[in-house]
Amino acid sequence: MKSLIKLLIVTVSYLGFSQETPQSFSLQEAIDFALENNRQAKNAALDIDAAKQQKWETTATGLPQVNATIDYQHWLKQQVQLIPASAFGGPEGEFEEVVFGTKQNATATATLSQLLFDGSYLVGLQSAKVYLEISKNAKEKTDLEVRKAVINAYGNVLMAEESVSILENNIEILQKNLDETTKIYENGLEEEESVEQLQITLSSVQSNLNNTKRLKTLAYKMLSITLGLDYNTHIVLTDDLENLTVKNILQEGIEDADVKNTIDYRIAANDKTSKELLLKLEKSKALPTLSAFINGGYNAFDDQFVFLDSDTRWFGSSLLGVSMNIPIFSSGMRSAATQRAKINLDKAQITLDETEQQLKLQIEAAKSDFILATEEYENKKQNLNLAERIESKNQTKFFEGVGSSFELRQAQTQLYTAQQEFLQAMLDVINTKAELETLTNTTTKY
Repeated sequence: MKSLIKLLIVTVSYLGFSQETPQSFSLQEAIDFALENNRQAKNAALDIDAAKQQKWETTATGLPQVNATIDYQHWLKQQVQLIPASAFGGPEGEFEEVVFGTKQNATATATLSQLLFDGSYLVGLQSAKVYLEISKNAKEKTDLEVRKAVINAYGNVLMAEESVSILENNIEILQKNLDETTKIYENGLEEEESVEQLQITLSSVQSNLNNTKRLKTLAYKMLSITLGLDYNTHIVLTDDLENLTVKNILQEGIEDADVKNTIDYRIAANDKTSKELLLKLEKSKALPTLSAFINGGYNAFDDQFVFLDSDTRWFGSSLLGVSMNIPIFSSGMRSAATQRAKINLDKAQITLDETEQQLKLQIEAAKSDFILATEEYENKKQNLNLAERIESKNQTKFFEGVGSSFELRQAQTQLYTAQQEFLQAMLDVINTKAELETLTNTTTKY
């Protein structure tokens, strides 16, 4: 029994440990994982499956259809027919009440039907193909957006981690400075204001650290959701913010993209194609439709329910038919519907032209933003180096008694600002590159 209890304890502990084992991701691994597990990406994949089924559903309407019917009727009170009595040798002007048929009858019929020609069916086949293409384009668009969302969320986590690390280091240095300054003040060699200035700075940085830690927690949860995981999943990131920034800068520049190959343009082109098909559909309604059928059935009649008996007589019948429906006059309804479809097609063409122009502008703006981000990265990197040297000099001057606490605090504040600006500059490089790649349908590997 003791051995069994120990085994259960070890098993439960192992399971608990396994559930808490963190998942580690590089940025590329996170992107690949999200494309398979992100909930929006999953729905987009299901939309493609649904479109394939819709395509076959449309196709099947023009293929042979077989239906069977079984009817049973029981007259609770049969209908009475009046016929001239003279037909039976009776007097003229009088009628005899006659009941025809049996009280019960059963019918079993099978019908094979085939559509021979219908213009709207041909348009429907084309529309099903376009609908499938629309679903595939929507999936590609979703994947691009998911990829961008993962990059943004991943970068936000890395920035939060870096911010926490920097702030903790700043607090450690500030606390050391405050302790040294307090001792100097207690020995009467420094003013109380110097201690107070450092206390103000330390308090501000500690408050910033607490807020950044909360933001880091939220950033991890957002990344988990974006990946398609439970938002409490423990995640470990293996990439580094500055390394990712350098990778994005060193990657070959994106060539001038053909706007017509971008997913947004193709989606707008799909809309125009669908409007063209709607116009064809309205025109096809003026064409005749032709269908054929053949059926066969059996009927049985009796005053009692004997239809399941083996000796019941069933009478067979069969029918072959062709039906043509010819539209002749609709009081202008079809003409109005056709003109409305033509107007919608014109609107779709205008939207497509506008989309092309907007995409060209957006791509140029995205390129400009990326170039600016890379320039800002270099600028903020230099500013950070300068701010570190200035703060170091002011700290040395302060403890040597030739600098004021106010000057030291200014230098420290300047350094802390430069640190955050440098982190934001790295994140901007990553995010603007992701935006540019999303617009131009390029997905470089990390």
